[in-house]
Amino acid sequence: MKKETNNALIKPLGDSALIVQLGEGIDPSIHKLVGELTRLLEIHPFNGYIESVPAYTSLTVYYNPYIVHQSITDGLPKSPFRYVSVYMENLVQKIGKQPGSEEKHVTIPVVYGGEYGPDLEYVASHHGLSPDEVIEIHSKNEYLVYMIGFAPGFPFLGGMDERIATPRKETPRTSIPAGSVGIAGLQTGVYPLETPGGWQIIGRTPVDLFLPDQQPPTYLQAGYKIRFKSISVREYTRIKELKS
Repeated sequence: MKKETNNALIKPLGDSALIVQLGEGIDPSIHKLVGELTRLLEIHPFNGYIESVPAYTSLTVYYNPYIVHQSITDGLPKSPFRYVSVYMENLVQKIGKQPGSEEKHVTIPVVYGGEYGPDLEYVASHHGLSPDEVIEIHSKNEYLVYMIGFAPGFPFLGGMDERIATPRKETPRTSIPAGSVGIAGLQTGVYPLETPGGWQIIGRTPVDLFLPDQQPPTYLQAGYKIRFKSISVREYTRIKELKS
């Protein structure tokens, strides 16, 4: 069962979640709608609401169907999915009518190349650029955090210059250090944990992106605007020492 409302498509995800699709393609304007809907739901949750997960063009809403069912009164849809669908339809109608939230800007320091960015030379040669040109291009743009996924705290970023867009590695590495900054196609991102991966690694940040003892446990959130700042190995070491 799917339902369209005001350019939004609502469809079930199992028996305890649904997806609100607000558009197609990687587009900042669509992601802004996703962010507004996320904030509205956090401010006005329904009984049985568990959490929501924003993505590029959609919001996944998880709920406890038993609690939702217990909350249904006369005159309201009887099935939990239908009830939550109607609730989300009403929130969708409010998008664009709420005060905008203040944008969060974050600067991520990165040491590029060498042992910290073993694929920088490859990315440069792939495009006929020098490593310094790749660093300049990568660090001059402002990026939008579209979603957090793949690993806890991993930001999928939009806004990278096409001049340095590079395909993933044909054979992924079995281990990539935490903090590694990579490129995969038109996307760039940062590995928050040591994990396997196939992105082209061009640098590393000393900043911790996964913060399990904090709430929220991730340094970045969907909707943040970030910039990368090139730093020296000495500065990288200094920042790491300050945290230890």
